[in-house]
Amino acid sequence: MSWQSEPLSALTLKIGSGSTPRGGDSVYISEGTTLIRSQNVYNNEFSTDGLVYIDEKTAEKMKGVSVEKEDVLVNITGDSVARCCLVHDAVLPARVNQHVAILRTNPKKLLPHFLAFYMVSPFMQAKMLSWAGTGGTRKALTKGMLEGFEIPLPPVDVQDKIVQKIRTYNDLIENNRRRIQLLEESARLLYQEWFVHLRFPGHEQVKIADGVPEGWEPTLVPDVIHVNPRTPVEKGKEIWYVPMSSLSETSMTANTADFERRTKHTNVKFKKNDVLLARITPCLENGKTGYAYFLAEDEVACGSTEFIVLRGKRVPSEFVYCLARSYPFRENAIKSMTGSSGRQRVQNSCFDKYAVPLPPNSILDEFVEVVQNNFDQIRNLMAQNARLAKARDLLLPKLMSGELTV
Repeated sequence: MSWQSEPLSALTLKIGSGSTPRGGDSVYISEGTTLIRSQNVYNNEFSTDGLVYIDEKTAEKMKGVSVEKEDVLVNITGDSVARCCLVHDAVLPARVNQHVAILRTNPKKLLPHFLAFYMVSPFMQAKMLSWAGTGGTRKALTKGMLEGFEIPLPPVDVQDKIVQKIRTYNDLIENNRRRIQLLEESARLLYQEWFVHLRFPGHEQVKIADGVPEGWEPTLVPDVIHVNPRTPVEKGKEIWYVPMSSLSETSMTANTADFERRTKHTNVKFKKNDVLLARITPCLENGKTGYAYFLAEDEVACGSTEFIVLRGKRVPSEFVYCLARSYPFRENAIKSMTGSSGRQRVQNSCFDKYAVPLPPNSILDEFVEVVQNNFDQIRNLMAQNARLAKARDLLLPKLMSGELTV
């Protein structure tokens, strides 16, 4: 069965994008009305990483692009063009900048969840990317393009059944994400307890002098960790490129949909379980840090030139990742930043004198024994999510086209 189609303009109450407040980053505040940018919009996922806020006066000036509950958001410019999701209720009230469009459906004709799922279907993604690449050097979707998109229109009750089918997959994925968050928090809290607060097993019987427990070796970062190690790879070989946008601000998980296959490599190369630390403002301050769990053994990838690569020399990769996420380590890196406003970068020399007391192998081994299970579970849950997403994406076009009935 195939459904009759109608242009999006006939099925929506609003199609429109916003603007960037005058003053740019300087007008962002710690609390207020949310300003949604392209980095918050992913296919099937609204990301709170990098959310910024504007004051009441600025929000009032932008009230024409107010976001409402169940609005569909789509990126309309740049490398993230065509990414689409529903807004999260938790970030309302909100506005959008000029890189994001609001699609507000007429729910009597078109359910917002149905539209969001259709917009991320392989067919629609290919169509939007094709249209965005025409007519200019910068990828862009115009309001006219959005209005002209033909949307298949099953009856609303059928739309709802299709939505519920797809949401089953999304709910499983979201549940796994919550489990991943808890597993990572547990590992990082254990690191903090043992190696920052020095409440490691048996600490009651150990003397501490100048911040170094008895039996621990006073070392500096270069003694225990390779900073930007040389990682050779065959010239012209096709490998993964990992952009800054793929790193999370709160978790080791990476958005692999942003990865690209490249034969021209950057100078930043890394291997499985290396740690990727953002070196540029505001990415570092916002928390962008990655763990290369997604690579196979002996596989090499390249990444943004704004990454610092950290690889364990005398400490395991799990220790390195938790160290890179710790407040004192990050604060030391942030204080070293130099350069013009908005383009400041970490100086590699900041690691040369940063103390990392090296515990005995028995304590390191015990730490790894505990947290490795967390890291392994996170890898397994990420792989499970990839399989769920693949199954969902295979099912989606068949349901949307009417090839499969619900």
